[in-house]
Amino acid sequence: MTRDQQEINWRVRVFDSLSYPTRVLKPDGTIIAVNDKFSKIFNESSSSIVGQTCRKTNPIHFPNQSFPCDNSEECPLQKTVKYKVGQSALLHTIDISGDDKWEDRVFSPILGDDGEVIFVIESFRDVTRINVLERLYGDARELIDKVVQSSVSAIIAANRRGEIILVNKAAEELFGYPADEINDIHIESCYAEGVARDIMKKLRDENLGGKGKLPVTRIDIINRSGEEIPVEMTAAIIYKDGKEEGTAGIFNDMREKLAVERELQNAQTQIGQTEKMASLGRLAAGVAHEINNPLTSILLYGNMMREKIEAENPLSKNLDYVLEDAERCRDIVKNLLAYSRQSNTSKEVFPLERLVTDSLRLLRDQRLFMHVEVVKELVNHEVLVRADLNQICQVVINLIINGIDAMEENGKLTLKTSWVEGTEKAYLEISDTGGGIPEENVSKIFDPFFTTKELGKGTGLGLSMAYGVMKENEGRIFVKKTGPEGTTFVLEFPVVTISNEIYFDSIG
Repeated sequence: MTRDQQEINWRVRVFDSLSYPTRVLKPDGTIIAVNDKFSKIFNESSSSIVGQTCRKTNPIHFPNQSFPCDNSEECPLQKTVKYKVGQSALLHTIDISGDDKWEDRVFSPILGDDGEVIFVIESFRDVTRINVLERLYGDARELIDKVVQSSVSAIIAANRRGEIILVNKAAEELFGYPADEINDIHIESCYAEGVARDIMKKLRDENLGGKGKLPVTRIDIINRSGEEIPVEMTAAIIYKDGKEEGTAGIFNDMREKLAVERELQNAQTQIGQTEKMASLGRLAAGVAHEINNPLTSILLYGNMMREKIEAENPLSKNLDYVLEDAERCRDIVKNLLAYSRQSNTSKEVFPLERLVTDSLRLLRDQRLFMHVEVVKELVNHEVLVRADLNQICQVVINLIINGIDAMEENGKLTLKTSWVEGTEKAYLEISDTGGGIPEENVSKIFDPFFTTKELGKGTGLGLSMAYGVMKENEGRIFVKKTGPEGTTFVLEFPVVTISNEIYFDSIG
């Protein structure tokens, strides 16, 4: 056997040993050779195939396959000849069982000495399984993407360098970045300084939530505007071949939940306050009634003695002290009865500004105002409210005296009325320029018997009584602001809409 024959024999063996069905074509599509794999798959001898054209054999071997033989611009054989580079085509067919089948055709040119294509090798590769897996993978990715994007929780994924690579719509809204911008920022900018590193430290702590897992954690994130937003988050490290490739985090906005919790806590506090005041009110009523009887006797007989004792009598001054303290006790009993709502109420309709003028007029001790500037800021039109004027005046007087005491009888006292047209509430604000209420006492000031005054200078019932009186009159009292520059109390009343005739009849 000559060397040329040995070389030909070697090339034939290589050709036949190819694992894919393969045929050799002339530029015009004439088949000049097929390998053993091709003959076995199509159950046809080489001699019956060689000499035919691919255009003729394609419909025979692939009856359900549409191949672009008639379009030279699309035919991969013609493109291979024209451009002298390999081409490929993915073709779909249906086998005899009716199942989808996908085939990859690869065309490789063989060039002559002149650089032109003299032969083309065409290989057939069954890629049905790969194509099905790719489609399943694509469908799974599409499903996962839909789940991620439709989630009400914000989801963010970042690579190992901290660059954000995935966000959903909820994350865009929570963090305030559109998708085309958030991909350009670093994950650390979404937290306060050091928080991102702390999260990674927890993620790597196997004793916390397991390796690469972060249980539900309460943190604050920072949005595009620099606002800190409270969230609950969970996170996980993404691994590939045991190495960290990135991280993913799920965030739930806590603002609405925390607001509801605060409202619930306030409601529970108010219920507790109401129950406590009701219990103490019953106690106060009992104590007041028990004290009232002997106190009446003390005042009665004391005054009888006062009428019979001459002013020069050495016991006269002592008796005055007894009667003065008895009167003080009577005022305390009145406060107890008012606090426990045992006293009668007589509601009437009156202008809100009258409450200011009457309260200031009823303050007998004008020496309190010697170094106090009183400013009245009253609405320029009549606003009517309905309440027990005497009771509310006592509330206002109590607040005025408290304000003067807070300023140590030297400062500015402001009484301001307000009403927003169209609303059903009117307000009287009483402001002082004192040192304010300590933060730890603000929640206690309406508690019965709570006072910061010296022993003997206050019973701690003034604001507690005011709270009960305002509630009895369908209004409320609260602290608007307090601090080193002073304190503002607000009395809120329901506005009365009433005709002139009824109004004048009600006030006589």
